[in-house]
Amino acid sequence: MSIAAFLNEVPGWFLWSGVFFPVTALLLLLIALLSWKLRETEKELATTPDPRQTAYHLCYGPRCRQRTERTTRT
Repeated sequence: MSIAAFLNEVPGWFLWSGVFFPVTALLLLLIALLSWKLRETEKELATTPDPRQTAYHLCYGPRCRQRTERTTRT
């Protein structure tokens, strides 16, 4: 059975609701998540007074401190 014959038998609503829509929704959610994370990181970097402290801020900033406190408590 060829792909063309298979696609002739598959209804259009199945392709739309079962393939195209979920993939599109997941891609849009991924774009929204990455955009949100980028804005969050830009806010954190904007609070750094000296650009040379960026690596220090990322490695030892508030987010890292919270993470290490959570792991040391358990």
